[in-house]
Amino acid sequence: MGLRWWRNFGAILAGVLLFFHGFCYSEKAPNYSFLQDAKQAPPNLYYDYIIIGGGTSGCALAATLSQNATVLVLERGGSPYGNPKIRNLDSFFANILDNSPLSPSQSFISEDGVFNTRARVLGGGSALNAGFYSRASAGEVKSSGWDERLVKESYEWVEKKVVFKPPMLQWQSAVRDGLLEAGVLPYNGFSYEHLYGTKVGGTIFDHQDHRHTAADLLEYANPKNIVVLLHATVEKIEFRLHGESKPIASGVIFRDEVGVRHNAYRRDSKSEIILSAGAIGSPQLLMLSGIGPESHLKAHGIPVILEQPMVGQGMADNPMNALPIPSPRPVENSLIQVVGITTFGSYIEAASGSDIIRSWFHRPPEQLSNASTNPKGTEKAHKAMNTMMKATVRGGIILEKIKGPISTGHLKLRTTNPEDNPYVTFNYFEEPEDLQRCVEGMRTIIKVINSKAFSKFRFPHIRVQLLIDMMVYSPVNLRPRHVGASIFLEQFCIDTVMTIWHYHGGCHVGRVVEPDYKVIGVDGLRIIDGSTFNHSPGTNPQATVMMLGRYMGEKILGER
Repeated sequence: MGLRWWRNFGAILAGVLLFFHGFCYSEKAPNYSFLQDAKQAPPNLYYDYIIIGGGTSGCALAATLSQNATVLVLERGGSPYGNPKIRNLDSFFANILDNSPLSPSQSFISEDGVFNTRARVLGGGSALNAGFYSRASAGEVKSSGWDERLVKESYEWVEKKVVFKPPMLQWQSAVRDGLLEAGVLPYNGFSYEHLYGTKVGGTIFDHQDHRHTAADLLEYANPKNIVVLLHATVEKIEFRLHGESKPIASGVIFRDEVGVRHNAYRRDSKSEIILSAGAIGSPQLLMLSGIGPESHLKAHGIPVILEQPMVGQGMADNPMNALPIPSPRPVENSLIQVVGITTFGSYIEAASGSDIIRSWFHRPPEQLSNASTNPKGTEKAHKAMNTMMKATVRGGIILEKIKGPISTGHLKLRTTNPEDNPYVTFNYFEEPEDLQRCVEGMRTIIKVINSKAFSKFRFPHIRVQLLIDMMVYSPVNLRPRHVGASIFLEQFCIDTVMTIWHYHGGCHVGRVVEPDYKVIGVDGLRIIDGSTFNHSPGTNPQATVMMLGRYMGEKILGER
């Protein structure tokens, strides 16, 4: 037999042994031996891969890379395990609205006057979101230039660990049938695929209504090759400069919970630093490290490593608009399970339960105190919601999210403290096509509410117009209300816009990173997360963000 045969056989054997090694030595959540508090870290650390952010993409990426390299994950938040607000479906809004200093949710208000939040916990957004799981469309995969076979395998790798089929009880079934009656056809049954029509998607909540986050993907990790440091806040990435050559990312400076600084360094020339801090954190950390618009960095006293005006540009958030629906009969507590994927670019989804409908329209007093609306308007909103809550503790919401979006904004530093939220502007509905998609989506929601299939969950005397009025006077954001908001759906969309937490951009492929996610103009640094997306993939992005972590982990190991 030839030398080539033996080389091929050796490569296959090494792969098989690597697989069984990872399988035999894997650990089960939550009992990971490699989770540590950053206070336990030595002053200097050396690893093959340093991943900034143990979020939705970072956990999948770290688990994959650890199979054949040493990996350090720096997560600014704590562990999701042992926190009932994260684990239990009924605590969805209590989790998001928790503003305590060590909560997994860090709230912010965009410059558009819309309440929002960012994750601050191992598992990232998958520890906060409504759990819906649906893949990107075939067109989105193709336009991204991804390997379709590896994409499919990467989705399946995620699904085996954290995705389940939802139970589909009365409310969600009525929404499904109402969508079909409204013309969102055909019915595609249960599917992870992005298909026009109505379907039941996956969920990361199991049959006991317990959440499974991206942190569970660390069960795939080789525990001998990985360390995950919690409460490790990265201050900046450090670079080596050599004359005319590109700056080289050499390490990171991070501080632990008590403020002690530590350093983590690339172990050798093959090693990399990978930003997976999300659509807010990744562009923010690039700027804090000296990569961004020169004038902006200088205004904050940050030494410029690389002038890159596109960092922080193209920030987008898919606008969400909704109607609350009080119900004359009991409804299950449910988050997103069904989606209507329309041909005009709007996705219709629903959630139900007394805790859901109460919490959706609740805002902490400290947020409302900053309201741009007048006090009388805020008081009127409170009265409207209190009247509804006294009338019934049952009901739900039907919402629409537009695809894309086309409208974009930008991110700018507020301070040089990485724990402070930057200024973020999304420019909701700046592009007319986005607004038209919202209007068509709201018309579809009204058809669902008026459908025969949904009639048993409606009070016959409560007209849709009253639901619209109720929404207009609710404190769902800090935007001004206009007289026409209760009459014209265009103004309704603009005035009552909310987030569905699917914001993305700021480090786009082709502008800030190459197609292989290496940062343009520097060596040793990649960005792998939702900040690289031009559009939010599929109906809900978490499936694709997790997939991307696995996908790029495989690609990087293949290069190594």
